[in-house]
Amino acid sequence: MSDQTVKFMLGEQDIPTHWVNLMADLPGDAPPPLHPGTKQPAGPDDLTPLFPMALILQEVSAEPQIEIPPPVREAYKLWRPTPLYRARRLERELDTPAHIYYKYEGGSPAGSHKPNTAVAQAYENAAAGIKKLTTETGAGQWGSALSFACRLFGLQCEVWMVGSSYDQKPYRRSMMETWGATVHRSPSAVTAAGRSQSEHPTGSLGIAISEAVEVAAQNPDTNYALGSVLNHVLLHQTVIGQEALAQMAMAGEEPDIVIACVGGGSNFGGLTFPFLRRVIRDGAKTRFIAAEPSACPTLTRGVYAYDFGDTVGLTPLMPMYTLGHDFVPAPVHAGGLRYHGDAPLVCGLVKAGLVEPRAYRQNETFEAAVRFARSEGIIPAPEPAHAIRAVIDEALAAREAGEERVILFGLCGHGHFDLSAYDAYLAGQLEDPEFSDADMQSALGRLPEAPALT
Repeated sequence: MSDQTVKFMLGEQDIPTHWVNLMADLPGDAPPPLHPGTKQPAGPDDLTPLFPMALILQEVSAEPQIEIPPPVREAYKLWRPTPLYRARRLERELDTPAHIYYKYEGGSPAGSHKPNTAVAQAYENAAAGIKKLTTETGAGQWGSALSFACRLFGLQCEVWMVGSSYDQKPYRRSMMETWGATVHRSPSAVTAAGRSQSEHPTGSLGIAISEAVEVAAQNPDTNYALGSVLNHVLLHQTVIGQEALAQMAMAGEEPDIVIACVGGGSNFGGLTFPFLRRVIRDGAKTRFIAAEPSACPTLTRGVYAYDFGDTVGLTPLMPMYTLGHDFVPAPVHAGGLRYHGDAPLVCGLVKAGLVEPRAYRQNETFEAAVRFARSEGIIPAPEPAHAIRAVIDEALAAREAGEERVILFGLCGHGHFDLSAYDAYLAGQLEDPEFSDADMQSALGRLPEAPALT
């Protein structure tokens, strides 16, 4: 056996004690979210129908770090710290001088990074006396995570699952129901928002958000939990990047490039924000790549404007790159990336030139995923397969240039519930859905009236 290390492991005592808040480091003044009715900056009181005050204070905080409550750190012990792998077999497969590392979040109870924030949100809602949480889910990873977290803290959980993913991934629904959640196919007949979108049977994250928000806003003992986009969600995920910083130090290397997939931004922010802080504060030269689907190219094709976070228009207006709040993306298998907007924090970093977005088609991402699985053994979820596509491209570019680049990427979840998509790819039947520029332009024509962003 060689003495080459493959896994870099931390102990439970190394679980971070604080979350990293990049709000304190963003260049310039971040545009505030706006109240959907008055179009004035939304304050904490505007968010109280949906969120407990502890999470609202995290959402608006400019403190550079926020302490993780001890019960949350205790729950993190169930799966954290997560391993950092050196992808030596993939390096050999690619015949590249690049050193490739990946931070693997698939060992959590729900199989992805999502419990990092689900546990934090469930804890704060339970502490505030809330009895039930409602939410949306795309591929089912977030719904699974929140179902698990609600079970830990004695809360009920009601989930609206995007229709195309509900059909593609029935065992994700089974997983949520095993933890006690109620799961609806979205758009559903349960809500007015769902009934108004019945002409879009494949659904979208925006529609599912509208349904969950509607129910939460109408019931005083019920709050809403969001799995991505908002500041406090990305904040909770920074345990990933903090651990990765320590593990890269164990490996004796500094990443030249950090890559993650992006849909709403929580996985991307969780890995990259601790590294981005070093770029902003200390002048580190790290590059950052955000990989998204060509069928839903929010960062690469969207416009930077105020838009609703949901389809029906119940949420505050968010400053973000958007395809239009009622744009319904094609039903790609990476259901967690089918979102019309993106986290304002991530959008601000893209606009400032600190993050480079790239879009990939479905078949080329699955080709990368299969290549990874056949060398490293782990079958990736379709979402991080986009990051793997970018990693392989960068590793091959390093080979052509004869450069020993160090690449770190986030493998945010496994693909054990996505094997029907792999079946389609391996049979040569996987489609490459076309992005509709006409549909986007139509949706952008219905953006809400709001101050222009520069």
